[in-house]
Amino acid sequence: MRTSTPPARRGPARLLAVLALAAVTSATAAACSSSSSTTASATSTASALSQDCTAVSDVLADGPDPTADSVGYAEAQILPLKQLKLATSSVQSAVTRLDAAFTTFVAAKNSSTQTQAAVQVTSAENAVNALCPGAAG
Repeated sequence: MRTSTPPARRGPARLLAVLALAAVTSATAAACSSSSSTTASATSTASALSQDCTAVSDVLADGPDPTADSVGYAEAQILPLKQLKLATSSVQSAVTRLDAAFTTFVAAKNSSTQTQAAVQVTSAENAVNALCPGAAG
């Protein structure tokens, strides 16, 4: 005589197996999804940084030659730097610092304050270049 499992006994076991398979599939899909969104986020951040650096480079490339007319060059950069709307907060902060240094340099009335302001400009340019290599000359 052959013994078989009654249909009522097979149903819960099959249901548990299906639920377990669904849980594993869901967990795997979630892991793949978060990995993909992390990669997309990193790509988006890199793209925003690249666009910001291009915008800063474009602004700083305009104006008089900084070695021939340092005050004129600084003065020519103030308004365009203020008008930049950058997506990367670190670049925006460095550009704001550079703008403030240029403003101080232009306003310097004697050689002593101009020298101090020039040090601030150099420091601010270095901060911009650390984020956007070569953007600030």
